[in-house]
Amino acid sequence: MMTFNFERPGDGDMSADCQDQLLPLINGIVQAAVAAGWNRDDVLLAFVELAWDLYENRSVAAGRQ
Repeated sequence: MMTFNFERPGDGDMSADCQDQLLPLINGIVQAAVAAGWNRDDVLLAFVELAWDLYENRSVAAGRQ
């Protein structure tokens, strides 16, 4: 299992901080899917759609915590 190190938001670039931690995980998933015969663009698009769904439902998810 991967460990993530998210600290309180600071003065830095939050997007870059997230990318630094999430990119290796996402790249690993994409590479495994492509190796299994999946289309790379379809897998990447699925991540975009998932991220958008999470964004759209952020108020619902916050209410469950």
